[in-house]
This record gives sequence, C-alpha cells and structure tokens, in this order.
Amino acid sequence: MEMYIEQGLSRMDCELKIAEKYKRPFHILSQKPVKLGGFLGFFAKSGVEVQFYFSSMLNKNQAWRPASDEQPLRELWQSQQKYPAEQVSRKSDSDLEEAKKKLLATAAKSQEQAVGRETSQQILASLKEIKEKIDSGGKEHPAFTRASQLLRLNDFSENYIDGMLERLRKELPLDTLEDDDAVQDKLLEWVGESISIYTEEENNRILQRSSPRKTRVMVLVGPTGVGKTTTIAKLAAIYGIETTGKPAVDVRMITIDAFRIGAKAQLESYGDIMHIPVSCVDNKQDLRKEIALYSEDTDLFLIDTIGKSPKDSAKLGEIKEILDGCPRGTLVHLVLSASTKTSDIEDAMRQFEPFNYKSIVLTKLDETNHVGNVISALAEKGKSVSFITDGQKVPNDIRKATVVRFLINLDDFKVDRNKIEKRFPSGEADQFMWS
Repeated sequence: MEMYIEQGLSRMDCELKIAEKYKRPFHILSQKPVKLGGFLGFFAKSGVEVQFYFSSMLNKNQAWRPASDEQPLRELWQSQQKYPAEQVSRKSDSDLEEAKKKLLATAAKSQEQAVGRETSQQILASLKEIKEKIDSGGKEHPAFTRASQLLRLNDFSENYIDGMLERLRKELPLDTLEDDDAVQDKLLEWVGESISIYTEEENNRILQRSSPRKTRVMVLVGPTGVGKTTTIAKLAAIYGIETTGKPAVDVRMITIDAFRIGAKAQLESYGDIMHIPVSCVDNKQDLRKEIALYSEDTDLFLIDTIGKSPKDSAKLGEIKEILDGCPRGTLVHLVLSASTKTSDIEDAMRQFEPFNYKSIVLTKLDETNHVGNVISALAEKGKSVSFITDGQKVPNDIRKATVVRFLINLDDFKVDRNKIEKRFPSGEADQFMWS
C-alpha cells in the first residue's frame, strides 16, 4: 500500500485537492494540525496535513503516476532498506506494520524537507522584494502615503507628520496597516494624545502657591488682531454674569492699551452693557495700585494688553514692564488666531516666552477649516490650550478647550464622535465653574 501526504486549510480542503489532483478513489489514513505558509515564523495559517492511500479500483493494465512530484512512500522505504518489492509484499503482518512506521517516518522527514525548501524560497523572495524596495528609492506601504496626505491636508507641520509616520512604522502591524479605518483611528488617538488641555487643577495649584486669597489676575497677551479685547469681554460675561446653576463672581476689567484709538472705549462699552467696571492704566505703578485698591472686592481681574507684532521687541518690552506691576501668581495666557499659519504661530510663541504664559487661548476657530497648524505648534512647544472662541458673540462664542473639539474639526477624517468622547472625556471642561 503506497501512502501519500496532502496539506490544506481543512480536511475537506485536502480531500478536494486530492480528488482534483489524482482523479481516483482514495482513503484518508490519518490527519494532524500544521502551520501553513508564513514568513520567518510570522503570518502562518492553521491547516491540516492528511496521509492517504488509493483504493485498488484501477485496471491492472492501466498506467498511472501521481500528478504531484512526491515520491511514493513504498519507493522511499525500498530505496533506503534495499528490499525488493516482492519481499515487502511477503512480510508478515508485524513486519508490514513495522515497515509502515518506517515509511511514515521517512515521509514525514521528506515532507519537512519539502516545507523547508519552500520556506527558504519564501525568505529569498521576501529578501529580494526588500532589496527591490531599497533599490527603487525606499517606497513604503501605501498606508504611510495616505496618512501623510491626510495630515498635510490639515496643515500639520512636517516635523509633526514625521513623528506620526515613525510611530506608525514602530507600533502598527502589517494587518492593521491594510485597514484604512484602523489607521485613521490610531492617528486620531495619537493626535488627541498630543493635545494638552489647561485644567482648573493646574490653575488652583498656581494660585495656592502665590496667595491663600481668592483673588485671581488673568492677563491676555498676543499679536495684534487676534481678538484679545473681545475675548476679555467674553470671559468677563461668563464669570461676571449670573446664570442658571452658576453664580456670578466679582469681575473687573483693566486695559493697558492706551495707544490704540478706541481701545478703552470698546472695553468700556462692553463693561457698561454687563455692568462690569473697567479701568485704564499705562504704567507698572498704576497697575499695581489699581489691583491693590480693588482686590478686597474683586474675585477676578481681567487685563487686556497692547496688540503688537511679536517682532516688535521694543513694544513687547514696554508691555512686559507694565505687567511687572501684577502680583505674584498672575496667570498669563497667549492669544493666537486659529487662521494663523504654523510658522507665524511658532514665531509668536517664541517671542512671547518672556511673559511666562501658562497656556494658549485659541480664537477665530470659525475662520479656518484646519487646526493641524495649532496642534503641531502646541505639541512641539509643550504648551496647553485653555479656551477656544469661534465667533464674535459675547458671551456665547467661547468654550473651555477640549480634545474632542479639536478632533471633530479635522478635515477628511472619519470621526466617530462617541468613540473619541469616551477616549477623551471632557468632564466639566465645557462648564465655567468658579473654584
């Protein structure tokens, strides 16, 4: 009885292969699980290996040879044991059983060698493919190209994009790279992780180190035209006007922008509408006196500053000199427009560093479709974001910053709002609570 081996994904798969290959009756003698294919031990699939023999239904005169190049087990055994065929046929049952075991062992060894040859060929083919990629300029998996295009579409900086692509290479397996949605989900998650949100806990720690009193001083600095005065008015309305479930606190607005025509008048008009007092000072001594004079009756001082180009170092020095009149523990926030290009955002952040600002207030989010420029700059400078404004209405168009608010603003990403809200819960972030 000559025995053969076939492999497939299942026993049925093996039987179909045998029937197609040999086109003659057969019987399965045994089966065992095996690993099929793969490369260097990876990506192999589970399969089955069967041992079988053919039924004696062919005409004796009918010539037939297996369609495969496997050597029949009897021939393998005979070549090793050097027994004539007729001697094998006359062996006792016990001898036949022993011969059968030897045949099976020889077949298994032959099969292992065949698999080994196949694996070696796969390794050589893979190495050849890698060499071809290197020779052709290092072309990468299409997932990296798609990710790069998606991030560039949203105005992320080149440094930020390079960092994301490197993380894709290191952390995502091949099967994930084949799934566009899975790659996008990971990119969204990593972008979210790169966004730092300024918290009330951070705010309170700074205040407790500076003074046990409840009075806070918040200063907004930034380039001209980013909306500092309007943001000051929005914050004054949020904290200074009582609403359902949120009591008002005592707020006072101060402007040091005595140089811009109408600056004081604009802030005073907001103050008159909201019944919130407004002061104007133009030097360090007067600012210190103003805060000291009203600190007993004021919970929050909001200070508006002169809008100057970050390249005008002389004027920035004047602003810094006046703000030195603020008490220790003053919270300085840099105001930036979302519509500003990345290089200008980075320049502003660098030029205003002497003010020791703690966080960013992002304005005019409604005027741009892309936020990658801001996310990139914040991540690379290690700065958090505290407030976001998206319109001119006072006080409606202002929110405390959240990761979700940035992610839903990304263009061409498939954003699952429920999923990202679970991943980046905002808690009380959207509520303006005084603590």
